Amino acid sequence: MESTTSQSLFRPAQIGRASEDVAVQIEAAIMSGQVRMGERLPSERNLQVLFSTSRGVIREALRALKQKGLIEVRKGAHGGAFVKTLEVLNASEPLALFLKQQQVSYENIIEFRESMDRTIALLAISRGEEKDKHCLLEQTVAFEKLINEPAPNMETVAEMLGQLNLIFVKMTKNPVFEMIMRTIQIGFSSQDQTLYEHAVYRFEAALNWRETARQIIACEALKTLSCISYHYALLQHCLAEKK
Repeated sequence: MESTTSQSLFRPAQIGRASEDVAVQIEAAIMSGQVRMGERLPSERNLQVLFSTSRGVIREALRALKQKGLIEVRKGAHGGAFVKTLEVLNASEPLALFLKQQQVSYENIIEFRESMDRTIALLAISRGEEKDKHCLLEQTVAFEKLINEPAPNMETVAEMLGQLNLIFVKMTKNPVFEMIMRTIQIGFSSQDQTLYEHAVYRFEAALNWRETARQIIACEALKTLSCISYHYALLQHCLAEKK
């Protein structure tokens, strides 16, 4: 649905940097929520009038917004430029790539992950619904069963581990934690994979996952935090041995 408040949102573009100014104004309207996700922007002709500029300037500004991933251009009778609905996964990928390029040490990543998981655990206890807590426990039992197989399929292990983390973080009811969790999974899942490639460590880690879920259900904050610390102690020992 095209916005009906565009006239009050935008001002004529600055001469000399018109396309940049148009893009900045539209981006600001999107980020402030004045133009909502899924909403259609005014037509190119109407944007020309609103910004008092040429069609070429408008098209250049729209191209810049499209490259940023803020809008999508649809063709056809009901087409136009629409504010893009951003998915958490899509937002996480650039950050994961950036962290990889910075060559962040695994010690720094583990320190950050543990501190984040401790916060997530406390929020899961206080905010998580009982059905989600029990769902986490059920998944940890299934995960432990998989781990106890003679030669567990590591792709399946990685998939189930991702599901466990997703259930865990969703109980915070905070999408920022979910985005960061997905970023870590995209960028550094190989660390966790290493933990489950070693028989001794994977049995302990899977058992600890189940105990974590049990303590979350019991609302035992200190015991839950102890489980979190134990997981990362295992991971550090495993990665140190691999060096």
